[in-house]
Amino acid sequence: HAMVRAGLRQFFADQADFVVTAEAATGREALDIVRQGEVDVIVMDIAMPDQSGVDALAAIKARAPDLPVLSGFPEEHYATTLLRQGASGYLNKDCDPQEIVRAIRTVCRGRKYITAAVAERLADGLGKDADKPSHELLSERELQVFLRLARGETVGHMADSLSLSIKTISTYRTRVMEKMDLASNSDLTYYALKNGLIQ
Repeated sequence: HAMVRAGLRQFFADQADFVVTAEAATGREALDIVRQGEVDVIVMDIAMPDQSGVDALAAIKARAPDLPVLSGFPEEHYATTLLRQGASGYLNKDCDPQEIVRAIRTVCRGRKYITAAVAERLADGLGKDADKPSHELLSERELQVFLRLARGETVGHMADSLSLSIKTISTYRTRVMEKMDLASNSDLTYYALKNGLIQ
């Protein structure tokens, strides 16, 4: 959101060791910034207007695997997915700006950054696969397919954008349905909305 970016830019201007070198309103713009290779860290919202932030994160990490990416989303349960996808840190969007600064400095030193609430959630989840929400049992690609289906994307469109065959996407869809014990795309959408995975 433009207003959030403006607020962060103003706050970062007060940090002697920070320079905002670029901004992006979409996942594609973020990838363009990465291609130019002039950033040390990316702070990225996961709710993107043109594509899922998970997809954008995967594309960025494929292009620049060592570039730290800090991700944010209102729900903590998304943290494990983002960290598994290669995010260097996770921030709840309600966090204080000072925490964002701490997080940026931490990931720039090559370390991971998570909030206390996320750390607690991760600790609670250790060894409790049976208690996990269904979506946390999906592989990275299955999760990607699940989120796109939940947003109403067709199998054909997904096959084109991911450079996979329709048969492969259909196989992923079947696996997702089986693992999550769901029967239809509308069930997927309802689950994703109920669990705060899409807006």
